[in-house]
Amino acid sequence: MTTKETTKKNNTTTAVKTAVKKVKAVVNLETEVYNRKGKSVGKLALPETIFGLSWNGDLVHQVVTAMQANARTPVAHTKDRSDVRGGGRKPWKQKGTGRARHGSSRSPIWKGGGVTHGPRNEKIYTQKINKKMRIKALFTVLSEKYRKGRILFVDELTLKNIKTKDAVSVIKDLSVISGFEKMSGGKKINLYITTPAKTDALKKSFANIKTVEIDEVRNINPVDLLTYRFIIISQPKESIAFLGGKIEKK
Repeated sequence: MTTKETTKKNNTTTAVKTAVKKVKAVVNLETEVYNRKGKSVGKLALPETIFGLSWNGDLVHQVVTAMQANARTPVAHTKDRSDVRGGGRKPWKQKGTGRARHGSSRSPIWKGGGVTHGPRNEKIYTQKINKKMRIKALFTVLSEKYRKGRILFVDELTLKNIKTKDAVSVIKDLSVISGFEKMSGGKKINLYITTPAKTDALKKSFANIKTVEIDEVRNINPVDLLTYRFIIISQPKESIAFLGGKIEKK
């Protein structure tokens, strides 16, 4: 390699490193925290290990596919020729009739016979997911949602009474925040709410809203995060502390 080529290569490497540093400097992991009325009540510093990871599509795809496979319940079940009742007697003698040879009327080629290569409920679809992979996939999806401005942090989300009307009112109030105007309304599943502890009032008030799902932060997973467009994290300090505990337990 000539001196000119070496200098050019070094300059390129330096430029790339500088660009990476600038990108990292631009990343702002400080976010607004809102109350249930949609008004800002302060700021919150987010850990980079949870909300600052780069996108890893291969990892997320592998974990999501495995989780969906593990949740699969094999219900469809067909009977093969050994499961179908009857057919113990040979339909007709082997030779001399002019007809094709058959040993059982329960053969798959007979009407009422068994099914060939049909689905069976003995099949196991379970896939192993390493704990570190599952946690990193979760944080990767959270980071991507945060980058796209799809995560809303609410200081506290509580309801005194079990009323769907109150739940709808909360969503409408939060929809005035810039970037979350499309959070309410529509017929498709749209909003996923996490909270450290799910009270009876919260659970039943949001139960009748088909576009909203509410669950405790301990149940948060990549499949749910990717299913819903917007994410609300209630009591963010407690929720983030819980998620941070997953890293320490790895």
